[in-house]
Amino acid sequence: MHIIVIGCGRVGSELATRLSEDGHSIAVIDKAERAFRRLPDKFTGQTIVGFGFDRDHLLQAGILHADAVAAVTSGDNSNILSARIAKETFAIKNVVARIYDPRRAVIYQRLGIQTVATVTWTTEQAIRRLIPDSITPEWSDPAGKIFLVERNLPDARCGMKIASLNSKNARVVMVTRANIARLMNPELIGQEGDVLHILIEREAISEFDAKLSSKEPE
Repeated sequence: MHIIVIGCGRVGSELATRLSEDGHSIAVIDKAERAFRRLPDKFTGQTIVGFGFDRDHLLQAGILHADAVAAVTSGDNSNILSARIAKETFAIKNVVARIYDPRRAVIYQRLGIQTVATVTWTTEQAIRRLIPDSITPEWSDPAGKIFLVERNLPDARCGMKIASLNSKNARVVMVTRANIARLMNPELIGQEGDVLHILIEREAISEFDAKLSSKEPE
């Protein structure tokens, strides 16, 4: 995957480094060249001095063939602007933004942008949102047979009962909506921006992902 990270502070540099180590193609944009000093010497990605909401800088970073964008600067306004441009102008499907004011999470959700609040930020959370089909679990049992995985709700599933995704091998146990987690109930209707937390048998992950991405409910 080609992933663009906007902002090379502590969070951005850590995220870019981890993604690069995982074998992804990475481009990092920051307005200050000195910020790239946070990246390790072994970092093989691209660095661009500029702004994440500037079209030319995004094109230079490879936005036309990017699979995901993370806006993780120190400002909510620049993050939401960069995220909107990536989502609306360049049709990037997987966009995650770091937010300082959790009240803005609703705005991001309406735009179809995944968020991680600063106070709860972890690199693992960001990666799960950038690469939603990753098999990296939030939790697994000691035997490695049962996983708790995270998936973004596809647009085609919005307006449907989330419980329709459940099976004998997989069950949605929690939904994160606008950065607020809620336990699953049988009548909960999917909304744009929902993040599902699924307790699932390892062997059933591929089948669940296929069902989740299908256009027609079973």
